[in-house]
Amino acid sequence: MKDYKKYFIVPADPEEVYVALTNPNTIQLWSGDPAEMSTEPGSEFSLFEGNIVGKNLEFEEGKLLVQQWYFGEQEAKPIVTIKLHPHKHGTSAELRHLNIPDEAYDDIVEGWNDAYFGALIEFYEDEF
Repeated sequence: MKDYKKYFIVPADPEEVYVALTNPNTIQLWSGDPAEMSTEPGSEFSLFEGNIVGKNLEFEEGKLLVQQWYFGEQEAKPIVTIKLHPHKHGTSAELRHLNIPDEAYDDIVEGWNDAYFGALIEFYEDEF
């Protein structure tokens, strides 16, 4: 198991970024794929045509989301925490992804950098 932590600067206010990460219609706008998402703790979600699925654990509007991602039958559950902080160029998004299976680590990191936060940053590029 490996962990991944990175900060991304998203050129939009934290409230906008929070909506972009939690509203299924907004997720579809930046990801290009339909999404199933709710801010109800305990609800399940599906992103990127079912390539990312899991359970929503915790939300703090405009500031935080915590999810458990599903990767088969692991003892240590993968936990994703995204904290949003105001930044002079928009939002500093602090990502922590814990308990990534070793064999999936490189693909997961590439996904965060390109498909997930890369697409989100590109979506908001002209904001600030």
